[in-house]
Order: sequence, then C-alpha cells, then structure tokens
Amino acid sequence: MKKLIKYVVVGFASLMLCFCGIMLTRGTAVHADTINDYPNLLNVGGNPTKHIYSANKDVSTNKYSHFSDLGAWHGYYQPIKRVASTLGGFPGPMIIAEEYPVNMSHQLSQLNLINRKIGKKYSFKNAKVTFTSYPGRLNQIYTFKDLEVTLNLIFTSNRTALIQTTLKNRSEQPLDLKCAWTGDIINKLRAGGKDISLKQHLVATNDGVQVAFQKVRNGNFYMTTDQNKVTVAYSRPVTTTITGNQYKSSMKDSISLAAKGTTDLYTVESYVFNAAEQAKETANYQDYFTNAKQYFEKNAARWNNYINKAVSSDQKNVKKKEKRDRVAIKSVETLINNWMSPAGALKHDGIVPSMSDQWFVGLWAWDSWKEASAVAEIDPTLAENTIRALFDYQIQTSDKVRPQDSGMIPDAIFYNKNKERGGDGINWNERNSKPPLAAWAVWQVYQQNHDKQFLAEMYPKLVAYHNWWYTNRDFNKNGLAEYGATVDPLHFKKVKGKKEPDTKAIILASAWESGMDNAVRFDAKGVGKADKGVKIREDKNSDGKVVGYSINQESVDLNAYLYAEKGYLTLMAKVLGKQDDVTKYTTEAANLKKVINQDFYDQKTGFYYDCQVNGKQSMLLSNRGKGTEGWIPLWANLATTSHAKGVEKVMMNKKMFNTYMPLPTTSRDNKKFTATKYWRGPVWLDQAMFGVEGLQNYGYTMDALALTDKLFDHAQGLNGTGPIRENYNPLNGNGLNSMNFSWSSSVYYMLHHNVYGTEETSSQTAFSKYP
Repeated sequence: MKKLIKYVVVGFASLMLCFCGIMLTRGTAVHADTINDYPNLLNVGGNPTKHIYSANKDVSTNKYSHFSDLGAWHGYYQPIKRVASTLGGFPGPMIIAEEYPVNMSHQLSQLNLINRKIGKKYSFKNAKVTFTSYPGRLNQIYTFKDLEVTLNLIFTSNRTALIQTTLKNRSEQPLDLKCAWTGDIINKLRAGGKDISLKQHLVATNDGVQVAFQKVRNGNFYMTTDQNKVTVAYSRPVTTTITGNQYKSSMKDSISLAAKGTTDLYTVESYVFNAAEQAKETANYQDYFTNAKQYFEKNAARWNNYINKAVSSDQKNVKKKEKRDRVAIKSVETLINNWMSPAGALKHDGIVPSMSDQWFVGLWAWDSWKEASAVAEIDPTLAENTIRALFDYQIQTSDKVRPQDSGMIPDAIFYNKNKERGGDGINWNERNSKPPLAAWAVWQVYQQNHDKQFLAEMYPKLVAYHNWWYTNRDFNKNGLAEYGATVDPLHFKKVKGKKEPDTKAIILASAWESGMDNAVRFDAKGVGKADKGVKIREDKNSDGKVVGYSINQESVDLNAYLYAEKGYLTLMAKVLGKQDDVTKYTTEAANLKKVINQDFYDQKTGFYYDCQVNGKQSMLLSNRGKGTEGWIPLWANLATTSHAKGVEKVMMNKKMFNTYMPLPTTSRDNKKFTATKYWRGPVWLDQAMFGVEGLQNYGYTMDALALTDKLFDHAQGLNGTGPIRENYNPLNGNGLNSMNFSWSSSVYYMLHHNVYGTEETSSQTAFSKYP
C-alpha cells in the first residue's frame, strides 16, 4: 500500500529510491502500488464438480468465483485447503460452452512428485501451503522439509494459460525426483434436474493430452461443436496414458536437483473453438515455454499499470483510502475477469455482465456502455472495442430482417445469432433496445484517450441511433420518446387463426428496453381509478407502416437520457467541426429541458415521474410511486435548481431512498416496495451512481459523499473477499442475484474516482443548468 516517506530524500539516496521503483511527487516519495499490494481481494477457491450452479434455485450463478484474463473463454480456481483432491494444481478449468459456464475438469493438470531415492510420494495435504490470488496471477506455495513447490498461473493470450512450476531443493543433499501430471474430465453437467452428457473424450498427444468435443446443441445449458478443443502441453518430454476420463502424463526423464538447487517446468492449457485458433496457439507453445519469464514480466507490468491508474486519483475526500482502493482494484479484477475476446458472432472484445452466470455470457447494450466507461482509463482500446462490439450489429437500412429499425442497437448479442439471422441461439435479443447511453460511453472514452478517429468513427452511428428513438419510439410525434418494442415474431400471437400483436409480450419487451425489467412503473394494471394502466401504441412511419410499438407512457429517464445524449453529441460535434449539428442539438435540448421541467415534475411530492398519454390527455404518474428514474434529470444537468432541491430532499429521506444500502430502485414508502425483488426495491449500482452524480451536479457534495460511503461500507462482502453482486438488499446490504457483476464493478470504479477523487461527474457539460 501507499506509504508516505516523511522527509525529502536528496542526492544519491533519492536516485537510489528512484531506481528501486519509488516515484517522487511534490518533494515527497510515494511507493508505487503493485499487484503484491492487493492479494486475495476475491476468494476464487473452488472444488469444481458437475454441480456448477449455486444451490439457491432463484439464481443460476456459479457457486465459486474464478480467475480469467485477456478475454479468455475459460478460467481457473484456487484449491480449497481442506479438500486434498484440489491440491497440487489449479482446479478446473471452467469453460464457456459458447454461451454457458461449465466445469470441464476437477483438476486438469495435477502435479505428482516422488522422491526416487526413498520411493516416497510428496503428499500436498501434508505440506505447509499458501495460496495467493494476485491481480492477474494465481500463486500456490507448498513447503516440505526438503522441497518447496511453487505454482504460478497467468494467461498469455485470449485462448491460453501458462503455468510455471518451480521446484526448489531446501536440503543440503541432491534430490532425484520423478514427475508426472494427472487430470480428468467431468463430462457431465447437472442442470435442469438431470445430468447432461458433455460428450468429451481424452486423446494422448506427443507433448501431453487433448480434450476432444462433439457437436452438442443444448440451447439452455451447453453448446459445442467437434471443432472445440482443450489442449494441455508440457515443456519437458512426457508419455501419456488414457484410462476412461482420466489421464497421466509422466516425464520421460527424472529431475535432479542439486543441494539448494531450483528448476522450472512449464505447462500450457488452451481452450479453442476451431482449427484455426488451435493452429495459432499450438504454434506459440514453444515461445511461451522459451520466453516464459518475459510473459510473466509483461503480465505484471500490465496489471501494475491497471493498478496505478485505478488508485491514482487525488482522493482528497477519503479517510479510508486503502479500503477504498481495494474496492477499486476488485472492480478492475471483476471487469477483466469478464472480458471476452472475439468468438462466434462476437467480432470485437467485450465485457459480459458475468462469466459466472448461466444467462449473462453475452453483450448487453447498456451494460457495455457502463463497462466501457469504467475501463476507459485503464485500457482505452478495450473500452473502444467494447462499444464497437454492439455497433457491429447496429441495424442498417439494407438489413434483411428489420430494415425499419435502421439505427437501432439490439438489446443483447451472443456467440450464436438467433433463428431469424441463421443461428441457433436463444439468447440473442432484438425485441427491444436499451436506454440511450452510448454517446455517454463514447465521450467517457474520448476524455481518456482523445482518440479523434474513434470519435469520427462513432459519431454518425450515434446520430443514427439517436434519430431511431424519434422515428420508432414516439407514437404521437410530439418529440417525447417512449420505451417500446420492435416488430418481432415473438410479439405476435394467433387468435382464431389470425396474427395479432401480443400485448403482454410487447409490454414485457418495453420494460426490458427501459433496463428495469419488472419496475413498479411498468405494472400493466396501473394504480388507482384514473390510471389507465400500461397500453401499447403503434409507431408508424410516413407511409403508415408499423415500424415498432410504444407504451402509452413517456418516461422521464428516457427523455432525460436523450437530453444528455444531445449534450454529448454537441460536444463531439464541436470537436469534429460540425457547427450545424451543434446548433441543432442545442436548440432541441433547450426545448426538451423546458418540457421535462414543466410536465414531468410534481411540485407536491418534489420529484420527477413518467407521464401517461391517452389521446390528448396526459397524467403524471406520481400515483405509481417514486423510482430511480426521478433523479435522472439531475444527472442529465437539466433540472431547475428548485426542482433539484426537492429531489435532494426525497433522496436523503430515510423513509424513502436513504436506506441502509442507499438509493433503492423503488422508494421504501411505496406499497409495492420489495427489498429483494429485482427492480422493485434492490439497489442497482448504476442508478445509485446517477443519483450520486446528480447530487454532485447541483452542489450537494456532502450528501453525495455520505451516500457513496454507505454504498461502499454496507455492501455485503465488498470490503472482504466476497464477489461484487448484481444488486443489493437496501435494508441490510445483502448481495442479491448474480455474482461478479460487471456493471456494479464499473460503478464502484467510477464512484471511487468521481466522488472520492476528482469530484467531476460523468454528466454532459455542453448545456448549462438552470440558475
């Protein structure tokens, strides 16, 4: 950790400190943080079996956290000390079968050592053991009386992990060791109440073993082809034997260690999807072995760079700096763990919501915008590609499936496309989009790397997406958008042999489009007699053709996001010299700001709400209660100062949003508030951050700091070794739903910087606030 040296060191001594990796800042020497300063932030211990998923039937998430890096589609666990079968190697790997996590092996490469002189096997359960999970590297040390065994694992590419095995003779006598590795494949997945055969088998190779796959297309749990391969290769000559689902690779030569002598052995493990990837990785194995030291150094340098960028902010507000920094680094670890490289239909690197979760190994639009915004500082190339990955599938006018949605970004893309696009995936979703935060993300990246080419590349795509909201989600053409759904096969049903819109399916997709799947404000029945409930309306083009569906509800958050987007587009237009666009968006924003403040704010309750539209009549939906959408105008910098004051009072009210874990999705005083029910009460960190930044925008700095402290201090496991969760119970801080969740990690990273550091929010600054 950072330790301040109290006295200015001059002359030769200061030079020596510089050479020792000490950075001098303003006359005071400061120790540069490294991976060694942040061990064991996340418990990745595991005993993998066919039962990968948690016993909690309400979630479908891996019971263990894992380690992955560089966009690999597989990961590893650390052993559990009390479980002898996990010792001597790295349990796993867990692989992603295109879209689903699966434990492929209990232990794919487990070390076996025998002292040839006395014929005794070294039993790892009898050793003194130390397991350390550093950022970017797993480490194990086993200490015997006469021998020390050290294992280190890193990733050298997006398909291959490299394991270094260091044998050190602790005695004064030479050691003669017989060395072998054993491993297995589980070959089953327990899911849906039954065992699913993975149809794998082991094949001996000249330098180790290979796991061969067959074509299995189980759309809910496991998808592979006969091109998939997992390869284990050893740096020393071995002979491999196969017995069913187990193998043994024995070194042909024994190892002779002189007194106090040391030697290194290397293993690579690759997981690939096709022959081309296999050939590429195989061609690199010898380089990995020969230049292993350089690969470990390169890995450490990359992670040290991540760490120092993550903790480099001023932190003038923080009394608990070390504690807060650990959360920032855990956030980075989670984001990098969930980094997935191009494969299948995914053309660019991206960050999935959670590699641990059955349903979350894909790329969602607004998840990706948040993840890109966070990693922009530590890896702007990854941030740019995370955005590109979704824009690769922006709908074009020439699209054969839905040309009427030109400009739209689909909700979610996966390894496999859906049936309409020639694939066999069930997770790819074009039934809806997600809230317009893409321009926000692009601007966050630009602020870090000032890549004008990237800005020029994205600008016309962002404009097309922005325009889509007004052509396909504004049924009455009044300049106010609504959430809705696309014209999609799943949005129709047959009634007496005729196809007609399925209202329930369209309302469901509309709620998905908001990102708040089951939020109280989208309950179809509404609240009270005057509330007509949620209805669907047709969006038509100038020819009268239906191009989409909207609900009869102009959402305040959606239109505030669009206002903010006009701000980001204005900022980009200025950089790119597009003055006409600057004028256009500035004029549009002024009109939109006026309407939102006049028609979406309730003076009586001091909060912003959605507005229901029924013909020429409209109704402010304050009757449905307060939700996080009500503070988005503050985040967008469009609220009047008096309106912002009203919202601040609501947010800081302990009977409403200032709960133990603050800023729940539904106000605590709402009759429909449920602390554990997804978007009907739990704290979602993105909405919490928008609230905190909204308070900062209007000068409520101490309120923002107080709420952020609670978000950091009260989240279960955050400051220990627990995973960052999808959402949290606002009443007790307990973690809910998915584990190792990327957008939560993104928010903690950004709050660490924007509240505890610079105090500069991510909000648009093109348009000034009301006085």
